[in-house]
Amino acid sequence: MLGNVVLLILNTAVGFLTLMLLARFFMQWQRVSFRNQIGQFVVATTDWLVRPLRRVIPGFMGFDLASLLPAWALQTLLVFVELWLRGAPLGANMVGVSLGVLGLGLLELLRMAIYLVIAVVLMSAVLSWVNPHAPAASVFHNLSAPFLRPFRRVIPPIANVDLSPLVLLLVLQIVLMIVGGLRGNFAALLIA
Repeated sequence: MLGNVVLLILNTAVGFLTLMLLARFFMQWQRVSFRNQIGQFVVATTDWLVRPLRRVIPGFMGFDLASLLPAWALQTLLVFVELWLRGAPLGANMVGVSLGVLGLGLLELLRMAIYLVIAVVLMSAVLSWVNPHAPAASVFHNLSAPFLRPFRRVIPPIANVDLSPLVLLLVLQIVLMIVGGLRGNFAALLIA
């Protein structure tokens, strides 16, 4: 019981921080302005971690690794703590266990990134219908545009209704199913 409460608190805290780090990564990657409420919130919640890491971890080809690598490390640590708290029988092969935990952390990071993209696309679509001139609308539109662009090239609007968000959400759900299937492959390394 206590282990479940600890896991719930850890999942919530680590999940929130991971999402903020991923949001910062996506906003810098897409060159979305941080001069808005969303950008300021993301910077305020992650600056304490990202700024010191930037001295040690440089960017790579326009990607902010100082935001991405701690998100992966957090998810990897969370996987390890969850396995430890649940009493998972970790095998004697430390290399296999390390690779399994790192792989599961990477898959969890990918899962969180997909959930973030789903939320951004949904918010962009809702704001485009309800209030396209809201201050946050441009942030969500700019974040979702690169993911929607390939689908918009293939799927024409029908009666001025853009169906590309629906197709993207379907594709992302399929990717989530594939990521869920890959978890078993890394879990096998843990008990080998």
